[in-house]
Amino acid sequence: MADLGSIFKAYDVRGVIPDTFNADIARAVGSAFAQVVGGPAVVVSHDMRPSSPELARAFADGVLARGVDVVFAGLGSTDLLYYGSGSLDLPGAMFTASHNPAEYNGIKMCRAGAAPISAETGLDEIRELAERNLTDPEASDGDRGPRGTLTERDLLSGYADYLRDLVDLSGSRPLKVVVDAGNGMGGHTVPAVLEQGLPLEVVPLYFELDGTFPNHPANPLDPDNLVDLQAKVRQSGADIGLAFDGDADRCFVIDERGEPVSPSAVTALVAAEELKREPGGTVIHNLITSAAVPEIVAERGGKPLRTRVGHSYIKATMAETGAIFGGEHSAHYYFRDFWKADTGMLAAMHVLRVLGADDRPLSEITEEYSRYAASGEINSKVADAPGRMAAVRARFADRDGVTVDELDGLSVSLPGGAWFNLRASNTEPLLRLNVEAPDDTAVASLRDEVLAIVRS
Repeated sequence: MADLGSIFKAYDVRGVIPDTFNADIARAVGSAFAQVVGGPAVVVSHDMRPSSPELARAFADGVLARGVDVVFAGLGSTDLLYYGSGSLDLPGAMFTASHNPAEYNGIKMCRAGAAPISAETGLDEIRELAERNLTDPEASDGDRGPRGTLTERDLLSGYADYLRDLVDLSGSRPLKVVVDAGNGMGGHTVPAVLEQGLPLEVVPLYFELDGTFPNHPANPLDPDNLVDLQAKVRQSGADIGLAFDGDADRCFVIDERGEPVSPSAVTALVAAEELKREPGGTVIHNLITSAAVPEIVAERGGKPLRTRVGHSYIKATMAETGAIFGGEHSAHYYFRDFWKADTGMLAAMHVLRVLGADDRPLSEITEEYSRYAASGEINSKVADAPGRMAAVRARFADRDGVTVDELDGLSVSLPGGAWFNLRASNTEPLLRLNVEAPDDTAVASLRDEVLAIVRS
């Protein structure tokens, strides 16, 4: 039996081309996906990586072999795929490895209406069926019968119109906006959404679609990849900078000084905007977002709800609670009005609307949403992740006034407002540390103490 355990993660597929992921595997997964999700058709899109078109076509072929139709959307961002899945009420598959290097590719899959699929809700079953299909290729053709039909469809204009209907930017004061697409799919979607008849002057950086990422990795979570954007914002006198990752589902914000606005501050700002529309609504935040987020949500009359990290978990919690919005420390932003799916573009539009309706610079506007000092995410490669986490827990658990929970990894809260979370990555052999405290000195002290144990 083929073994795909190395590429099937907690809520997506990710592998190295062609060593662990190739067209044969994509075809087998497509067949398995059609078996598990059913439905009359599947919508398929892909990013700009050199391997993506072939993989997407192979996946589509596996779906068609099961007698299920395919709506082939071609080039798109991940949130464009979610738009297709939501607006057409069809299951979907997006071929992308997001922010990973050029040699990677993968699949993000969803049920109809952009509903998430995780290991617990179908992804493990898809893996098992795909392994069987690879071992017995005839099995992937199912019970024969007529093949499905493939229809090509451009979703970009519908996606742009839908977002512009949700957030009206036509009344904004004129803004200069520098956008770093990182040679990723933002170069495809930003012009359609932000450059059509709006009072925005978009200054493009790296809009050329190039899955080899010749300028810098398309991972704005790494501060090194924001340097060009920060310099361009300062040099051009822009009002704001936006950085998208490779599949353009995440967006990072830079203020007029060239300084990053934390995703937690963006989460709090967007939550405040959404609560104006629906007072008393529930807002989800993962356990690594700043403590300022639940504070501000409660102050604005909303109901904050803490959850674990990961889009499948947040989307499921949104469905259970009817939450209006959710935000993560990694700059994933989820909207009930966008089928509970994540879209960095819509979050960026909310920030632009607030900025365009206010004469103050962005740094002043976001200051009220940034209350604490934070370390950012610090990664450590370790041989024994469970052992290191246990050692950290043992160091802190018995201290007076300390609370510990294990909702997702290890979260430790100390007297005086400092806290940290230590968790294992779902996709890489890493422990990820996030620390927050009232000031930079307290952050540095707690960070160093935890890292000394983790890296000992």
